[in-house]
Amino acid sequence: MNRNAAKTARRIKRRVHIRKTISGTAERPRLAVFKSLNHMYAQVINDLEGRTLAAASTAEKAMRTGKTGNASAAAKVGEALAERAKKAGVAAVVFDRGGFKFHGRVKALAEAARKGGLKF
Repeated sequence: MNRNAAKTARRIKRRVHIRKTISGTAERPRLAVFKSLNHMYAQVINDLEGRTLAAASTAEKAMRTGKTGNASAAAKVGEALAERAKKAGVAAVVFDRGGFKFHGRVKALAEAARKGGLKF
């Protein structure tokens, strides 16, 4: 197994462990984060109904100004997601970092969402 495959396997193992304990409800949906090499994706999910209440990503045309794989782009995603979640009537969420370590782009997205008014 090469190094990147081993890193991905470790992340998936962390993700499974996190998802065993975290679940989104109607009162506190789950804010799920995924990052690829070039983009950041975030969505607010009600796991009981299996519905996505709000979503934002750097792959959207409106977000594609400049680089999309850095912390400032992730912060823009966090702000946009907080705004869309508030429109959907969501005030508090449970943060699911998706097995990624809480630093860099994931941390920037979370802090921007907090600044936008989401509580977690």
